[in-house]
Amino acid sequence: MLNWIVVGIGDIAARRVIPAILAEPRSSLYGLVTRDPGKAAPYKVRSWASLDEALSDSAVDAVYIATPVFLHAPQTIQALRAGKHVLCEKPMAMNEAEARSMVHAAESGGRTLGVAYYRRTYPKVQRARELMAAVVIGKPVFAELTCHEWRDGEGSARSWLLDPVQAGGGPLYDIGSHRIDVLNFLFGQPQRATGYVSNAVHHYAVEDNATAMIDYAGGVRGIVDVRWNSKVRRDECRIRGTEGEMDLSPLNGPELIYPGGRENLPPHANLHYPMIENFVGAVLGKAALLASGASSYWTDWVIERAKSSP
Repeated sequence: MLNWIVVGIGDIAARRVIPAILAEPRSSLYGLVTRDPGKAAPYKVRSWASLDEALSDSAVDAVYIATPVFLHAPQTIQALRAGKHVLCEKPMAMNEAEARSMVHAAESGGRTLGVAYYRRTYPKVQRARELMAAVVIGKPVFAELTCHEWRDGEGSARSWLLDPVQAGGGPLYDIGSHRIDVLNFLFGQPQRATGYVSNAVHHYAVEDNATAMIDYAGGVRGIVDVRWNSKVRRDECRIRGTEGEMDLSPLNGPELIYPGGRENLPPHANLHYPMIENFVGAVLGKAALLASGASSYWTDWVIERAKSSP
C-alpha cells in the first residue's frame, strides 16, 4: 500500500487526483498539505500547514505536488531528498534548468519522479502510436495540435495562471505543455524547436497565444497552437503521413479516424485515474512509467525555446 500526501487542494486535486488516489486499490490518502484546514476537513485525514512537517512523517511514501508552477521544482526536490516518490503537476517547472535539477534529484536519490501528463494514458493516443508503427499512414511527416479557448482573467479561481511569477507563462505553459508532450510521446525526443508568443487580444502579464514548431528525428514536424483569445473552442489533433491522415480531434474525445478505420476509444471517466494507477505500478516495479521526469523534461526544453525565440 502506497501512502500518499497531496500538496495543495485546488480544483484538479479535488475533482480528479484525490478521488483517483481513493479509488486506486494499492493507494491510501494519508494526508494533505494546505494552509486552509477547512479544505482538508472533509477528507478526515492528517493535514499539515507546511511540506516540511509532512515530509518528517516516515509513513509517507508518495507526494502529489498540485501547487502553482513556481513551487514545483523546490517542493519536488525537497520531497525527493526526503526519500519520497513524487508525482508533479504539469508543466514540470518554470524553465529547463529547474526541470533538469528535478530529474537529477530523482536519479541521485533513486526515487520515482512522474509528471501529470495524463493524455499519454488516453487509449486513442496509445492506439495512434500503434497505428503509426504499423505504417497505416505511411511515413509520418507532420502533426498539428490546437487548443483555443477564451480566458479574460476576470472572476477566475485560478487567477494565478495570469501571473508569470507563479505560472511561468500563459497558454504555452498551461494547455500547450500537454500538447507538446503528446507530440513527444508519439515521436520521441525533439531535435529542434522554435516558436512565438504574443498578446493579440488580452494584455495581461502573460501571453494570450503561442505557437511552437518542433522537429523530430526522421523528418516529422509538429506544430502546437494554443490561445486564450478565441471564443471559438478548438481541441484539434491531426497527424499526416505520406499515405494518409489520422484525426484524433477533439483530442479529449473518444474518436480516432485513420485510413480504412474509425474507432471509439473513450478515456477513463476520471482522466487522472490511469495516471495514478500507472505511477503506483512504476513505484512497485509492476509497470513502466509513462510520463517520467526524464521524458517530461523535454516539454520544458521545447517551451523554453518557443518562449525565447525572436
